[in-house]
Amino acid sequence: MQRRHLIQAAAASSIAMPLAAFSQSFPQRPIKMMIGFSPGGPTDITMRQLAENASRHLGQPVIVENKAGAGGVLGAAALQSSPADGYTIAQLPLGIFRLPYTTKINWHPVKDIAYIINVTGYAFGMVVPADSPLKTWTHFVGWAKANPGRLTYASTGQLSSPHLTTELIAQHAGIELQHIPYKGSTELNQAVVGGHVMAASDSTGFGPMVQAGRLRLLNTWGDKRLPKFPDTPTLKELGIPIVQASPFGFGAPRGTPPAVVKRLHDAFKKAMEEPSYVQALAKYDMLPMYMSTAGYEKFAQDTFVREKALIEKLGLARSTS
Repeated sequence: MQRRHLIQAAAASSIAMPLAAFSQSFPQRPIKMMIGFSPGGPTDITMRQLAENASRHLGQPVIVENKAGAGGVLGAAALQSSPADGYTIAQLPLGIFRLPYTTKINWHPVKDIAYIINVTGYAFGMVVPADSPLKTWTHFVGWAKANPGRLTYASTGQLSSPHLTTELIAQHAGIELQHIPYKGSTELNQAVVGGHVMAASDSTGFGPMVQAGRLRLLNTWGDKRLPKFPDTPTLKELGIPIVQASPFGFGAPRGTPPAVVKRLHDAFKKAMEEPSYVQALAKYDMLPMYMSTAGYEKFAQDTFVREKALIEKLGLARSTS
């Protein structure tokens, strides 16, 4: 009996030692970071700065790969076929927690991802072209009520936070809107400035165009007014009890060694604390929003439950029959 236990202990040790050695030497080659939105938008620009900072702390390049479309969830989906070795990570937008309720998928957004760290959240708002007759939120609601289903708005994807939050806003306001999804902020801004849609809901990638007088900002979705746009009311000030920041961070494939997850977490936490990252976020009224590995996993569990209630409230749950 004792001999068998010694053999089992030796076997376990022989497995653990290579894993420990692997984790201590990680990384030995570049790391791929998948971003769920198109190049040139606020997510892409801010996360490229974070990747550059993290590269210095990891001693290897962190290379960004854009996987735009489907509301930003393509990177998380790609983790399911990636090796669990820490060399492939993905941005995890809030939309991944809605997927099982709206789409038939063969993976679970909480159980099948190794959560690493949450890094920020968005500042959202709704814009219209500068020459639009919808000069205020009151005008917007009045026109929508007089023309049910005819007021078009763009978002960064079907079932994205801008899409679903706008639908929730519409419910509160008693209006019906027509949704037009785009792959990212760059395409969305071109559409609204070009008059292809009447309005757009997005994170503050629209900021430079608002400041340049090409777009008008009707409302913002934070707890307080944005410093760059102090004259624009929040949803709460307009009588709509909604605050949306859509926190996001990064995850790896399920089964990634905990020591590797910790190495990634520690490097990205240091990267978040550098002034260059804080300054990059500030351009889009975003703030560092840190959650530890354990905290982020708990957030994922809670959000998965909460998003089910939202999907059901909006009547968007898929039929399971």
